[in-house]
Amino acid sequence: MSNVRLLTPRRFGDERGWFSETYNARSLAAAGLDMAFVQDNRAFSRAVGTLRGLHYQVPPYGQAKLLSCVRGRIYDVAVDVRKGSPTFGKWVGAELTAENGKQLFVPVGFAHGYVTLEPDTEVFYKVTGYYAPDHEGGVRFDDPEIGIDWPLPPSGALLSPKDRILPSLREIDSPFAYDGTPLTPLEA
Repeated sequence: MSNVRLLTPRRFGDERGWFSETYNARSLAAAGLDMAFVQDNRAFSRAVGTLRGLHYQVPPYGQAKLLSCVRGRIYDVAVDVRKGSPTFGKWVGAELTAENGKQLFVPVGFAHGYVTLEPDTEVFYKVTGYYAPDHEGGVRFDDPEIGIDWPLPPSGALLSPKDRILPSLREIDSPFAYDGTPLTPLEA
């Protein structure tokens, strides 16, 4: 298993704009992220404050994710939910924008979620496992034990019905084992 990583693909620009390789298997493998992505996902959120998460899929259907914001801005978060981890319940977050081009890699064993910071925001992400709706899990975005400092608008988070009823961290029986790598701060 790997750790949560903030990646910044290189951009090559001139007077026309820029070009960037957002996915290159060899480059990621050289960075220690050697895995096969099997599905691409795209999400559109109309309103500021749309919060999706905190989600995961249980083994053997776990998903590592590589996320990019291709329009607008999001605050993207990963929470360590690996049983026995010294950083269990700790989180890291980063702002991903179409402008900054940053990507967040979230390995299996972490709950993931994001909130939109601009209207009409689009997120694109690659996953290493196929969507398995019968094997979904999650944790409440506002669990005080985790204490995520979400940059929410005054109106609060806009949640799906499913996300409104997610359990707290204490209520889940984590299906993920600690692999010896604690969660570390993000570095670009």
